[in-house]
Amino acid sequence: MPNFLYVAMDAKGKTVKGKINADSEDAAIAEVKKMGLYLQSLKDADAKAKKAAGKDGAQKGGLGSMEINLSLGPKKIKQKDLTVLTRQIAILLGAGLPLIRSIKTLQRQSKKPEVKSILAETAESVEGGTTFAEALALNPKSFDKLFLNMVRAGEASGAMEIILDRLASFMEKSAKIAGKVKSAMVYPCVVLSVAGLTVTGLMIFIVPNFKKIFTELMEGEPLPGITQFVLNFSDLLKERWWIAIAFVFALIVFFKILNKIPQGKWGLDWVKYNMPLFGPIISRTAIARFSRTLGTLMASGVPVLNALSIVKETSGNEVVATAIQKVYDAVKEGEGIAAPLDQTKIFPAMVISMVEVGEETGKLPEMMDKIADTYEEEVDNAVSALTSMIEPLMIVGLAVIVGTIVVALFMPLAKIIEKLS
Repeated sequence: MPNFLYVAMDAKGKTVKGKINADSEDAAIAEVKKMGLYLQSLKDADAKAKKAAGKDGAQKGGLGSMEINLSLGPKKIKQKDLTVLTRQIAILLGAGLPLIRSIKTLQRQSKKPEVKSILAETAESVEGGTTFAEALALNPKSFDKLFLNMVRAGEASGAMEIILDRLASFMEKSAKIAGKVKSAMVYPCVVLSVAGLTVTGLMIFIVPNFKKIFTELMEGEPLPGITQFVLNFSDLLKERWWIAIAFVFALIVFFKILNKIPQGKWGLDWVKYNMPLFGPIISRTAIARFSRTLGTLMASGVPVLNALSIVKETSGNEVVATAIQKVYDAVKEGEGIAAPLDQTKIFPAMVISMVEVGEETGKLPEMMDKIADTYEEEVDNAVSALTSMIEPLMIVGLAVIVGTIVVALFMPLAKIIEKLS
């Protein structure tokens, strides 16, 4: 009867290693489960001898059997692929497969080189005796602090498949709301780009022709102020275009530098949080992200202080991060979440009330999920309203710009026609 070496975790989160006799791998998995352990890895005890024989054969085979692995830069799994991968691991674990077998199964079927490589490294680390979370931490580009803490909570509770399923749902909802916000930004960016190209074309190719007409027929008469402004702007774009490019480049560099300074980043995020049209969408998105992340972490068994620390790092907005830091400091001193959350003045009264109810009833994680659902729906409605509102605003804005140029050019023409008649 074959011998199998297993690495498992007990109900207290301690790693347990041992050997078990079973007819097959499936039978060994069943035996470990009967012992009340959460299986992490299982391998054939006689595999070492087979592996040694394989190595001897490989050495005899010469260079043709050598495997060369070239890695260019740090590997990273894309967010979409990571969400699918997390869901798949949860499904395989729920079906009764051990962790190592689940990882290797997904490694074999994956067609993405970075996914295959990272899964191979993770499987090797777990087989070497490290925990799943420690193995994932070797690739911080792919697995952030939120992901790692959720996995640690799953290892400690022995309910890894439930935690990973919850984590996959969280990532799906986060991607969905981020997609809605991006879709709201695409349309105005496209319209502004088209408007900019149109105005630039008018200034470079059309306006200079009118300038020649005015010079020949006005005979030194002063031009209207708006006409002179349009002509000067046209000269700037046509003859001193490098000044315009340098100005745009300097503006981009300025905002990049400002974004790296803590006070500057806070100021930019404050402007985003309170700006008209887009401000309500950004603020609702931040509240939904805060609520969803905190609720998911607390429901998974992560302590509240750790959860608040992770939420702060993943908030994506310095205004919200500063507010969460104040809540963290207050909770560390023994206070609840609702009161310091209210003192930040950036969360609506409804959110504060729902948090209070959650704390009083002991169902704060469920209440945070309800807050997230509510605000994600509000983001959806706000995006729809903004899309319907911004189209006429952009058309009117473009009409005003082009109309101003046309009026500025035809005012002197009217004088010329009157003079010639």
